[in-house]
Amino acid sequence: MRFRPCIDIHNGKVKQIVGGSLRDAGDAASENFVSEQDAGFYAGFYQKDGLTGGHVIMLNAASSAYYEETRRQALLALARYPGGLQLGGGVNETNAAGFLEAGASHVIVTSYVFRDGQIQFANLERLVREVGRERLVLDLSCRRRGDGYYIVTDRWQKFTEVRLDLRVLEELSGYCDEFLVHAVDAEGKASGIERELAALLGRWEGCPVTYAGGIGSYDDLRQLELLGSGRLDVTIGSALDLFGGPLSYRKILNYLKKEEK
Repeated sequence: MRFRPCIDIHNGKVKQIVGGSLRDAGDAASENFVSEQDAGFYAGFYQKDGLTGGHVIMLNAASSAYYEETRRQALLALARYPGGLQLGGGVNETNAAGFLEAGASHVIVTSYVFRDGQIQFANLERLVREVGRERLVLDLSCRRRGDGYYIVTDRWQKFTEVRLDLRVLEELSGYCDEFLVHAVDAEGKASGIERELAALLGRWEGCPVTYAGGIGSYDDLRQLELLGSGRLDVTIGSALDLFGGPLSYRKILNYLKKEEK
């Protein structure tokens, strides 16, 4: 299990929010933490520790009055740590290459691929032609509905009809280098992982998967490792002391390094 750092940017600020509270209307979100530091600061911090594969996520819609400042912050992070971070948020075939040129190792895509409730394979193929599957991450962030987890889009506000299961992972894996999965109902709450989702992802034996959402204790981290069969990488946001939470960033890094040996 590798630790994947994160830099979430909303309204031009590095933040940790409750994922399910995000709304385009009024650019609203329930905030756990708002940093006084810019995104470049965190990128440099992660670079010093040699962490790769972290996620810079832009949480404003392109139509937002805050989008340009959010984008500027994202570009600061990419410039500070070129090749060390992935970039997500509103990525499509027209801007994906530009973010890679700005320093992103990969682009992370959801809404452009999952539109009108379904997988848009034509859009997915366009992206692959534009940037190559080896530089594409598919964000399969999901929410519980009925007896399963369904992929959500548009900053986690819209349900698709695509149920996340092993068949879908297999179908999509030929188009990307890895998957990112936020357990949206747990995101930002630090109240425990989505155990059923973690177990599902732990059965996948293909390309790498990063899990995010709900980790609030060291026991949650151990449970994720167990349920994920040691196959999942992890992102921790609101619970980290870097973002005002109770979990020691250094202790988590040391723990995961020991587990890798």
